[in-house]
Amino acid sequence: MEPAQSEMSILPNGKGHDLAEDMCVPMKTLFQEEQNGTHKSRFDDPEGPMAESDEFLPTGEGKKPIRFTDFEGKTSFGMSVFNLGNAIMGSGILGLAYAMANTGIMFFLFLLTAVAVLSCYSIHLLLKASGVVGIRAYEQLGYRAFGMTGKLAAGIAITLQNIGAMSSYMFIVKSEFPLVIQAFLRADPSSTEWYLNGNYLVVLVSMGIILPLALMKQLGYLGYTSGFSLSCMVFFLSAVIFKKFQIPCPFEEFAVNATATHLHSNFSLVDHSHAYHNGHVEDDAHCSPGFITINSQTAYTIPILAFAFVCHPEVLPIYTELRDATQRRMQHVSNLSILIMYVMYFMAALFGYLTFYGKVEPELLHTYSRIDPYDILILCVRVAVLTAVTLTVPIVLFPVRRAIQQMLFPNKTFSWFRHIGIAVTLLTLIDMLVIFAPNILGIFGVIGATSAPCLIFIFPAVFYIRIVPKDEEPMSSTPKILAACFAGLGFIFMIMSLSFIIIDWTTGSSNSLGGH
Repeated sequence: MEPAQSEMSILPNGKGHDLAEDMCVPMKTLFQEEQNGTHKSRFDDPEGPMAESDEFLPTGEGKKPIRFTDFEGKTSFGMSVFNLGNAIMGSGILGLAYAMANTGIMFFLFLLTAVAVLSCYSIHLLLKASGVVGIRAYEQLGYRAFGMTGKLAAGIAITLQNIGAMSSYMFIVKSEFPLVIQAFLRADPSSTEWYLNGNYLVVLVSMGIILPLALMKQLGYLGYTSGFSLSCMVFFLSAVIFKKFQIPCPFEEFAVNATATHLHSNFSLVDHSHAYHNGHVEDDAHCSPGFITINSQTAYTIPILAFAFVCHPEVLPIYTELRDATQRRMQHVSNLSILIMYVMYFMAALFGYLTFYGKVEPELLHTYSRIDPYDILILCVRVAVLTAVTLTVPIVLFPVRRAIQQMLFPNKTFSWFRHIGIAVTLLTLIDMLVIFAPNILGIFGVIGATSAPCLIFIFPAVFYIRIVPKDEEPMSSTPKILAACFAGLGFIFMIMSLSFIIIDWTTGSSNSLGGH
């Protein structure tokens, strides 16, 4: 395998796939071209491979390193769907119920459908451009389209997306880990002990678990956590659906009913006609769903959805691994994966919203603690999600570090000092961001409004326009006009989303700054 491709085997949004399968790549045509001496012309990047990337996947002693063109794809259609679905699924699912609460069921369904359809179309553009030049790496497509500028733009967007993913994962550690410790120790929620402070726990997990894993030169085995990560999200969805039929509305705050019996049992039967919230009777009107809702937080919905559907840097490596790979077959893989995630996203958002309605928080799991912080099922979900996201952060950090090395130290050989320094700097930056961001909504919003539109809308369209020959599709052709409109749509979306978020922040009404 060539190093330029090994970096792409790590999923930049934090949801890795089985790296062992990266050995299996359907590049028969490129193998034939390499024999004919034409392979190198397809990869015009003049920079040499990074020495550090050579160490990413181990090779046997005395064996010839596995090269990108030595294998044909052996990954089945079904496993490719699983891998791409795992690439799509991430921490964004935890914020979708909050997005539905601020758009209404029908408006949310419309937006979710629109983003899913547009994601399928942008993957079509990527696959078409990839087929023209035979390149199956996002950054290399950027280089072919716009030279070093395109490569750097793609690398920066992927880096920002990765930093956003790592920040969202670490925010889950910040918000959920204290609740898990509190539940196990039966500690007082108002306790000020340091081990119940999420900021301290973020630093502890970063330095004690993530950093040692990120310092390894061979992280391939961590790719096996992808299956566990996806299983955790399926478990999360099942728990959300189950809890919808167990928790009445209006629900009773735990602080109001903190009795000895409640401490040692799950939420029991409550009068469905009324409940007490801060000592006052709540009207059942709070338990009616909204179908179309517009408020100050609606501006965060599309960025959250865009963040949840980013999988485009992973499409080309999975295409490379697909058995009997054709553009049509890979498009079917993409469409099916997006459809499955679309259903899971809508179910998680719907049942989470119908459980708490307007009281749902930006991070759904955190809302359950208001009812019973000692609930066994939710505690198990928390532990599973915490484990999954903690083990995923080192995988996401690797391509960010390599991108930084490509931009700042392109011709340097491997150095432990630089290897460690970049990892420590990145984790410190992410920890600072998480500590000073009161909730996960701001991270989803900003990253979803910047790097996600570039990776989903703008880059696939402009790469397609530049790479597909004009004699095959002139600029006046319908496909290129549609691609240009698609890029314009992404640019407008990015500007509008950022504008709404900045206005919301400056007016001081954003929950992402003031908490929910």
